[in-house]
Amino acid sequence: MSQAEMISTEPATGKELWRGRIGNVEQAVEKALSVRDSWAREPVGQRIELMRRFANEVRKQAEPFAELIARESGKPLWEAKTEVEAVIAKVEISKTAYAERTGQKKLNSALQGTAALRHKPHGVMAVLGPYNFPAHLPNGHIVPALIAGNVVIFKPSEKTPAVGEFLVKCFNASGIPEGVVQCLIGGPEEGKALVEHAHVDGVLFTGSARAGIAINRKLASNPAKIVALEMGGNNPIVMLDTPKIDDAAATIIQSAFTTAGQRCTAARRLVVVDSMYDKIVPAVKQLAEKLIVDQPFADPQPFMGCVIDNQTADLLSESFVALISRGGKPLMHMKRPDENLPFLSPSIIDATEMSERPDIELFGPLLQVIRVPDFDAAIAEANNTRYGLSASLVGGKPEDFERFWFEARAGILNWNRPTNGASSAAPFGGVGLSGNHRPAAYYAADYCAYPVASTEMDQPRASIGVGLKDG
Repeated sequence: MSQAEMISTEPATGKELWRGRIGNVEQAVEKALSVRDSWAREPVGQRIELMRRFANEVRKQAEPFAELIARESGKPLWEAKTEVEAVIAKVEISKTAYAERTGQKKLNSALQGTAALRHKPHGVMAVLGPYNFPAHLPNGHIVPALIAGNVVIFKPSEKTPAVGEFLVKCFNASGIPEGVVQCLIGGPEEGKALVEHAHVDGVLFTGSARAGIAINRKLASNPAKIVALEMGGNNPIVMLDTPKIDDAAATIIQSAFTTAGQRCTAARRLVVVDSMYDKIVPAVKQLAEKLIVDQPFADPQPFMGCVIDNQTADLLSESFVALISRGGKPLMHMKRPDENLPFLSPSIIDATEMSERPDIELFGPLLQVIRVPDFDAAIAEANNTRYGLSASLVGGKPEDFERFWFEARAGILNWNRPTNGASSAAPFGGVGLSGNHRPAAYYAADYCAYPVASTEMDQPRASIGVGLKDG
């Protein structure tokens, strides 16, 4: 492979899927600048109409798009199809959010004048996408940014470049000029150059806390750039008393192992009160043992596929062993049937007696169980993290959830629902190491445009009534 070329392989098979040339950051920025002002001057109704054409283009390409997502990410085909549906749905959600969050307003003003609130786009926006939802998550930045009048340079994850390229081709095929939304193929160096570029006005990032903190540190002395960070979490799911053991077990399984645990909202820690431990843990283990782990197009369809690559599988296997060496008790061992492929079985460790539990996001199918005496201890344990993206309470009464909502520190708080169940009509983001208080989803409109206040009159009308010399 030449230095100027990138190759993507199917994680489930190891076969080459795609290859393409690494992009040029300077050329991409110049191209974006050449159309920035003309795109911003397009009526918002026209920009929205083009977004709707994009949604129709994705609808036409839904089958090959879903197949490509499944092949490049390793997720089951059924899940890849839901991702394509989310890409389509994002347009109408973003249109409504833009009107509600950044619409025009007339305000009260003196002297029969006008006061107004309008919003302007930032200009050139860099979108850095992740590999776990290689279409849906970057699309959640791109569509609101384009509606607001920004131009976008999208650098997909180096692990899923083919999906990123396909997504941008759908934008361009719908009539959106190539300079308005571009796909920049590249790795960390291209991402770093894009973030630092003097003519990039904003950085919209979804990925690891390590990368997000590096971006934040690099841009800390440059407040002119808007920066929105979504960085995952060490998310707790808290188990209180409930008679619905099977439903609770299914909720925990969905939280921990959907997408092979490769969701920023996945449950990493199951916090269980003493009275429920002997009921829920065997039920979760029994259900986890039934989960089908297989290739994306297998029949019957698997619950989960592989993790993104062999390096990730190696790190997760090492993490499992490291947790045991620190006092964790294995309840379900992590198995890897083929050392040459990144398929991992769901794994569960009782971490109650561990001398030191690492506060990190283990991005895969690994669930830690922590036994606590009561609800007070459960809330304390749930908050025992520097992250704060998602948390769920399973069981309990309404007053328990009211207390959990008030005391648990996270941007998404669910009751009797999985940690990874978030509404597209709500903001999506967290606190602590999970984000920088710029939530995405419905609130993406907030960071895609900035408010401009005006006071206006059709003719100048003014007088100075105090402080003038006579004559």
